[in-house]
Amino acid sequence: MQVWPVLNELFMITSAVLIAIGWIYIRRGQRETHRKLMLTGAAFATAFFISYVLRTLFVGDTTFGGPHKYTLAYTIFLQAHATLATVAAIIGIITIRRALLERFQQHRRIAPWTASVWLIAAASGLMVFLLLYVVYAPGETTNLFRAVTMG
Repeated sequence: MQVWPVLNELFMITSAVLIAIGWIYIRRGQRETHRKLMLTGAAFATAFFISYVLRTLFVGDTTFGGPHKYTLAYTIFLQAHATLATVAAIIGIITIRRALLERFQQHRRIAPWTASVWLIAAASGLMVFLLLYVVYAPGETTNLFRAVTMG
């Protein structure tokens, strides 16, 4: 199995686990532990994003290698995952900013939504990983530079 996709998945899952635990700690009123867990979870999410973009640029994206009859369903699922991850990133930045600026009333309103969307995005990301690399043999991989220069 390729190392880079595994590393990306570990970043994403670690982020989700830390955020889930951080959510538990704020419900217990342990703000400092919550803050540390959430910022560390956000750092792992950022590491995932940077690693994913670099892999996409330099190695490429792997196509679905499963049966052709499942390609459309996989593609729809992948697009839903990508949309959720994008939304989670955007509202995640807003949520963290509100906390760092000590706008806790506003932070509290959006934070449960942010965590929920990220947890769903991470779970669907795990499914994408499993479908691409575990359940089925990986499809072709073409990097952005080859795709642009070779048609």
